[in-house]
Amino acid sequence: MSNPMAGGGMGGWSTLRSMRSRDEVRSHQLSRGATRRIVAFARPYRRDIVVFLITVVLAAVIGVATPVLAGDVINTITKGGADAGGIIVRLALLIAGLAVADALLSLAQRWYSARIGEGIILDLRTRVYDHVQRMPLQFFTRTQTGALVSRLNNDVQGAQRAFTSTLSGVVSNIIQLVLTAVVMFTLSWQITVLSLLLLPIFVIPARRVGKRLAEITREAYNLDAKMNATMTERFGVSGALLVKLFGKPEDEARRFAERADRVRDIGVQTAMYSRTFFVAMLLVASLAQALTYGLGGWLAVTGSVSAGTVVTLALLLTRLYGPLTALSNVRVDVMSALVSFDRVFEVLDLKPSIAEKPDAVTIPAGSGRLEFRDVRFRYPSAAEVSLASLEDVAALDRTVSEPVLRGVSFTVEPGQMVALVGPSGAGKSTTSMLVSRVYDVTDGEVRVGGVDVRDATLDSLRDEIGVVTQDSHLFHETIAENLRYAKADATDEELWAALRGAQVEELVRALPEGLETMVGERGYRFSGGEKQRIAIARLLLKAPSIVILDEATAHLDSESEAAVQRALAVALRGRTALVIAHRLSTVREADQILVLDHGRIVERGRHDELVAVGGLYAELYRTQFSVADSPKPFLDVVGPEPVTTVARRDYDPE
Repeated sequence: MSNPMAGGGMGGWSTLRSMRSRDEVRSHQLSRGATRRIVAFARPYRRDIVVFLITVVLAAVIGVATPVLAGDVINTITKGGADAGGIIVRLALLIAGLAVADALLSLAQRWYSARIGEGIILDLRTRVYDHVQRMPLQFFTRTQTGALVSRLNNDVQGAQRAFTSTLSGVVSNIIQLVLTAVVMFTLSWQITVLSLLLLPIFVIPARRVGKRLAEITREAYNLDAKMNATMTERFGVSGALLVKLFGKPEDEARRFAERADRVRDIGVQTAMYSRTFFVAMLLVASLAQALTYGLGGWLAVTGSVSAGTVVTLALLLTRLYGPLTALSNVRVDVMSALVSFDRVFEVLDLKPSIAEKPDAVTIPAGSGRLEFRDVRFRYPSAAEVSLASLEDVAALDRTVSEPVLRGVSFTVEPGQMVALVGPSGAGKSTTSMLVSRVYDVTDGEVRVGGVDVRDATLDSLRDEIGVVTQDSHLFHETIAENLRYAKADATDEELWAALRGAQVEELVRALPEGLETMVGERGYRFSGGEKQRIAIARLLLKAPSIVILDEATAHLDSESEAAVQRALAVALRGRTALVIAHRLSTVREADQILVLDHGRIVERGRHDELVAVGGLYAELYRTQFSVADSPKPFLDVVGPEPVTTVARRDYDPE
């Protein structure tokens, strides 16, 4: 007996899957214009889609024609005659030809399906990835990384199914169902009606199975997500170290095993529900075939129908149940694809707060002048930069935060070094982030080379500015690849020169793989000081005119800090520098010190002047700077050439 699940484009598993996802689909509200946008996305592939649908239609016609020809063979055999043999041979050749054509159509369908599906995946993924890269920093601090990655993987793949399995399945099933029903009713309406009477016996229990599967599948997804989050955290270098330091590997293994054990149980239940579904469908189809043979055989004996008609009806019946059950859930299948598209559009519709103007101008190269004009800034609310679905919350916080900067004005001339100090939360890091447009000012202006950074091209702005943070990030790639992130076409000679300037050349040359050494996740194969010097080498390769140092030596021991200070001396030579500092040596040598408190500059001047005033800086000097002095000031290394820097003690969590 033929498998009733084989026909119909969409088989029994897709039918069960659509039943299973019904609750999730019904609960999702599509955005306005989603269908129109989906059509626009498919427009580049419209010719491929048309050809693809033609192959689907032809395959459906062949699927109905083959049983009819098989019935003709039976009728020819029973009738006999002188030319019966020739007719049978011709019919057999025609059936064979249709089988070859069906095989070729199947290959063509797969090729066009892959071409359309993979093309749409490429377009969606690249659009989403490019869009996400342009989102503000606060978007990443609020968003669950796993949820965001899911949009690029699961939802994108779900969206492409709209033009492959869903579209082809709906078209194929409709055509096959109509043709099959017409042919069956033409041959014998009595047998057709009797066969369809058994359909509710299958569909009603199947829907209950689908509901139960939805419940346990949702639980399995949640458990998988928790296990993935656990593995991501615990398998990272920092997480693994914490587990080892606190001696909890047994507890971690036990908690993980409990979740994995439940996933196993759900897997067994899912397998049994699925098998029950398939067995039920096979059983109902077999019973329907038995009725067909019984009633058809009786009608054939009485002369009402021919034997070939009975065979044709029995074969067509196997191509009737699959499309009927699949089309009963067609709305859910279509909605599932639309929901996936809608979830992708949800990310694309979140506008980046930092964008380049159409008429943006280029900052003059090497200008090195930095100016803040009455700058005011508050961090955007969650509703302005994030999505509730990516944060796993019911609703986003719309509370408007208090201003972080309240009328900050200062100028850093080319070649100067300016130190920015103040208590934690004063707005120091925020000030530095406004220079490189990690955020945009709420009011006022930040100017680089005389150009408002909001009017400048992003490329020219980033060419002018280099940043070294307290925990410089290195990608899990080779040293050479990490360095070339600053200058893609840099030669090996340029890489070695940058490493030499950063006081780390000897270390890299001593490594067996040299520049091709993998740095490990976040650069953890190197010590803090070594990683900072590699980051400084990357900055030297970029050669910006303005350097921002954000506590670049905050967490280093004295020996490492001394090496990094020597590297920074080379990096700052002749450049404008804004330094967030916590070391007296850095602050003492600055051309100007800006003291921030509650978002305002409350004091400014040189070290001796501010100490003599006896204000906030003098207090910071007594309680922090004097006890946290670094081993060697910048100017002890580079000589009297002035540099511009901003120094910082604490990272502002805002």
